[in-house]
Amino acid sequence: MNENISDLTFEQALIALEQTVEQLEAGELSLEESLAIFERGQQLAAYCNGLLEQASLKVEQLTADGEIIDISPQIEDD
Repeated sequence: MNENISDLTFEQALIALEQTVEQLEAGELSLEESLAIFERGQQLAAYCNGLLEQASLKVEQLTADGEIIDISPQIEDD
């Protein structure tokens, strides 16, 4: 539980999130422990969601021949 979330792969983060849910559902933790684990679970869920959004955008960028189209927002100088 001490590892940095951003160092995890999607799969590792998802497993950690599943373990978090199991711990909370077991109901054997103190209130303080439950709150800390719940907060980490929220962070893990947000991280997984972000990775899924990135993957979705990458898939949307793929053309029929497999090339990636750059759809980065263009920054305009005022």
